[in-house]
Amino acid sequence: MSTTSASLLERIRHDPAAEQWQTLVELYDPLIRGWLKRQAVLANDADDLVQDVLTIVARRLKDFEHNSRPGAFRTWLRTITINCVRDFWRSRKRENAGGAEVQQLLDQLADPNSGLTQAWDLEHDRFVTQQLLARLRSEFEPATWRAFERVALDGASAATAAKELNLTTNAVFIAKSRILARLRQESRGLIDEE
Repeated sequence: MSTTSASLLERIRHDPAAEQWQTLVELYDPLIRGWLKRQAVLANDADDLVQDVLTIVARRLKDFEHNSRPGAFRTWLRTITINCVRDFWRSRKRENAGGAEVQQLLDQLADPNSGLTQAWDLEHDRFVTQQLLARLRSEFEPATWRAFERVALDGASAATAAKELNLTTNAVFIAKSRILARLRQESRGLIDEE
């Protein structure tokens, strides 16, 4: 399997001991940790919970089946997180220390149509996209990256970006296309278009 043509998820599943696993941890640790800390009832336990979630992901990733369902990995990760929080609170017998709040939070997160789940999904996709773009930046020439940023991230027209950067409009479109193609490739399985 070529490392340049495979997505991050495929590379990890093929060789979980490689540096790819570290990339996944660096990608997901802050996302999961941030989400848990914003849930006031979970903030003090975020370190333990993140470790639990990532341990299970590491153990079970080889068995994960994407099945081409949009959001399959994101949903799988959310389910693992829900189960880890449930187990964590159950093991510490904290029913009197926020147990009802935690249960309500987990019920909302388990409901695919809840506002909390939709917020989780949106946050996941935005965060992972930003992190992957930061990792991919070094693969491209600065002028290519600036053209991409102006059009794809800043919302400038290709003509405006071309004029500002002293490029042709076609070069701007090519820059945007190349970087988006590389992002889609790297994020395949992690972020899915729905």
